[in-house]
Amino acid sequence: MGSTKRTTIRLTDERHHLLDRAKDIIAASETDDPPNSVVIDAALTHLIESYENLDDARQELDPTTIQQFNTSVVGLRYRTSVESRWR
Repeated sequence: MGSTKRTTIRLTDERHHLLDRAKDIIAASETDDPPNSVVIDAALTHLIESYENLDDARQELDPTTIQQFNTSVVGLRYRTSVESRWR
């Protein structure tokens, strides 16, 4: 078995707000309160899938259509690349 890396995430007010909003999106019901680890896993999976979907779609759709699906994190820049705007 490999070692587990542990990271403490400091929850600023903004990060706490984002986690709460994300919990509302993935909660199975109004009374469901998924743990932060589940919310983070879902967000990371969504980021990767979104990136791959944009990258695949740019081969078939025109740039104007693709740009409608850009986000503040992942977006199409020109027709030939997908970039991350997060950092």
